[in-house]
Amino acid sequence: MAAKTDTSEAYVHRFAEAKATLAGHGLPWLAGLRERAIERFAALGFPTRRIEEWKFTDLRALTRTTFSPAPRLANGVTGDAVGRFLPADLPSHLLVFVNGHHRADLSDVGELPAGVRLCGLAEALAEAPELLEEQLCRDGALDGHAPLALNTAFMTDGAVLMLARGVALERPVHLLFLATGDEAPAVAHPRNIIVAEAASRATVIETYAAPAAGAYWTNAVTDIVMEADASVRHVKVQAESHDAFHLAVTRVRLAKGSAYNSFVASVGGRLARNEITAVLGEGVECRLGGVYLARGRQHLDTTTLIDHARPASFSNEHYRGVLDDSAHGVFQGKIIIRPDAQKTDAHQLNKNLLLSRTAHVDTKPELEIHADDVKCSHGAATGALDAEALFYLRSRGLDTDLAQRLLIEAFVGEIIDEVETTALRAHLRRVAAAWLTQVNK
Repeated sequence: MAAKTDTSEAYVHRFAEAKATLAGHGLPWLAGLRERAIERFAALGFPTRRIEEWKFTDLRALTRTTFSPAPRLANGVTGDAVGRFLPADLPSHLLVFVNGHHRADLSDVGELPAGVRLCGLAEALAEAPELLEEQLCRDGALDGHAPLALNTAFMTDGAVLMLARGVALERPVHLLFLATGDEAPAVAHPRNIIVAEAASRATVIETYAAPAAGAYWTNAVTDIVMEADASVRHVKVQAESHDAFHLAVTRVRLAKGSAYNSFVASVGGRLARNEITAVLGEGVECRLGGVYLARGRQHLDTTTLIDHARPASFSNEHYRGVLDDSAHGVFQGKIIIRPDAQKTDAHQLNKNLLLSRTAHVDTKPELEIHADDVKCSHGAATGALDAEALFYLRSRGLDTDLAQRLLIEAFVGEIIDEVETTALRAHLRRVAAAWLTQVNK
C-alpha cells in the first residue's frame, strides 16, 4: 500500500491553490483530467516498499520535504551553461527548459521540415489543444502510479514533438532540462509528448542537469506514440545535482512494424528512478539499454516493463551498473509475453560492477510467458573487478588507479558502443569519463 502522509496531503492543498494558474486552465477536458489525477494521487499517496515495484527504493527521503512549484526564471541561466550539456559536433533542434519552463531565448529550434511540430507543452495547449487531448486522456493515462498522477495534475510545460507520416528528421531533437537548485526546495513536473506517425523517423536526446548544486525534485513523464513502421532513437542523460531527486516515467506504444531504440545514462541525483514501459504491437523491434554509475550514498533505480502484446516482435534489453562507496543500484526488468504473442524473440541482461565492499545492487530480471512458440532469455551478474586483469595491467607498469579505470571504461564502453550514432557515443563516453575521474578522489 502507499503511504498516506502529511506531505502527500500538502500537494493536494497546493493543487487547489495553483490549478487556476496552470497551463491550459481554461480547457474543460484538461481541468477534468487534472482533477481526476489529483484525486488519484490523494487515494494512492506516495509509494512505499510494500509495493512490489518499489520494494528496493525507499522514498522517505523525498517525502520528508514538501517541494514548492519550481519558479519561472526569465534570466539567471546563460548560453554558456546550456553549452556544457550539449554533445560536441552534433547540431540539433534544441529546446531548453529551466525549472521545467520553456526558455525560447536559450532554445535553437532551427529550420524544421514540413510536417514537424516542435514546441513547448504550454504553447501547444494555448495554440492547438486539440492535438494533445487524445494523447493526455488516453486509456491508462493515470494507471496506479502516484508520481505519474501528480505529474498529470501539475504539468505546466514540457516538449511536444509531432512527426507527420513519412517525415524523417535528419538532426536530432535535444530536450534539455536545467534546474537552478535555488534555496527553497522546488519541484518541476515536465510532460513530454512525442507522436511519430507512420513511417516517420527521429532521434531524441533528453537531458536533465543542473548548472550548480542544489536540492530539488524533477518528476518527469515522457509519452511516445509510434504508428506503423515509425522509428525513434531515444537517448537520455540523467545528470541531476548531487542533492536532487529524479523520478521519471517513459511510456512507449509501438504499432506494427515500428522500431524503438532507447539508451539511458544515469549518473546524477541523490535518488533517481528511470522507469520505462513499452507495449509492443506486431513485428516490432524494441531495444532498451543503458548504464547507471553511482558513488557516495546515491540510489539509482532502473525499472522496465516490455509487454509483448502481439506476435512476431523482437526485444533486447541490456543494462550495466558501476557502484562505488555505499551506493545502491537497482535493476528491475520484466518481460511479459501475452497469449497472442507467438513467435516472440525476447532477451534481457543486467551486469553490475561493485568497486567497494559497501556498494550493493538489487537485480530482478523477470520473464512472464503465456505463449509457447517463443525464444526468451534473461540473466544477471554482479561482481568485482577481475583480479587477474588488474594484475596483468599492474605488471605492465600501470598504477592501480589507472588500471582500475581502464577496466571500468572497458566495462561501460562495451554497452555504449551499442549506440549507433558516433557523436552520441562520444558524448556518452564523456559523461562516463567525467564520473570516472571522481572514483578514486
